[in-house]
Amino acid sequence: MASLKEIKGRIASVKSTQKITSAMKMVASAKLRKIQSQVENFLPYQNRLMRILQDFLASEMDFTSPLSEKREEIKAVAIVIFSSNSSLCGAFNSNAIRLFQEKMSEYKHLPEENIHIYPIGKKIEDFVIKSGLHSKGSYIELMDKPDFEGVKTIADILIQDFLEKKIDKVELVYNHFKSTAVQVPLKEQFLPIIFGKTENGDGQEIMTDYIVEPDRKTIIESLIPKSLRSKLYAVLMDSSTAEQAARTVAMQIATDNAEEILEDLTVQYNKQRQQTITSELLDIIGGSEALK
Repeated sequence: MASLKEIKGRIASVKSTQKITSAMKMVASAKLRKIQSQVENFLPYQNRLMRILQDFLASEMDFTSPLSEKREEIKAVAIVIFSSNSSLCGAFNSNAIRLFQEKMSEYKHLPEENIHIYPIGKKIEDFVIKSGLHSKGSYIELMDKPDFEGVKTIADILIQDFLEKKIDKVELVYNHFKSTAVQVPLKEQFLPIIFGKTENGDGQEIMTDYIVEPDRKTIIESLIPKSLRSKLYAVLMDSSTAEQAARTVAMQIATDNAEEILEDLTVQYNKQRQQTITSELLDIIGGSEALK
């Protein structure tokens, strides 16, 4: 049985840990509110951009783009995977890594040099290196501070490689923020781009009476790369939001668990102390009886 000193030491240790997890929860909550504010500011731009693109596509039914070319044989692929830079965020990273491994198994028939991996986040970058895979760069800083210019650079590389047929497909692997308590691991196709339905999901009518210069096809061709860049940036912010939400929940659970452990240790300490006092009293009584 543990001594009173050992139990007291454990109580102090758990209290110290609880203070840390509680502070980390508050920090994660603040970061979550900040990234959500950025998402709210960016979404109107992305939604409007997609609205205009859909409107133009509705008026150009026969439009085709090199970025929408679906190739019969996939000889090379690019995988962009998002993780966090630090741990203590529940199953956030393990879920992303599991999906990445599933995606890698789909392309195990391809030579390793034909699988272009873009790891965004320290945890997935470390995993890629330990697995002996070759990454196409280090993008750790993008997870700490989501930056459109940094994402634009990656998107432009992917677009150019696809157009030059260095890669035939681009896929995204990340955690989607559904709510603070729920983050859904997702796999999405980035290229070739899949044009959605020409109906707006917000119930608004398709507008086809834009006055444009020089012509609609030229405008569409310029809008598609913009939409791809904004899509990749939206995914980055989505993953960052999911990370902070996962960390907030994980630290809240850790803080609650610490409170339960403290209650159990306090009860154990009181019982042990009561037994010690009772034992000492019995020794005193026994000694006094022996002297009579």
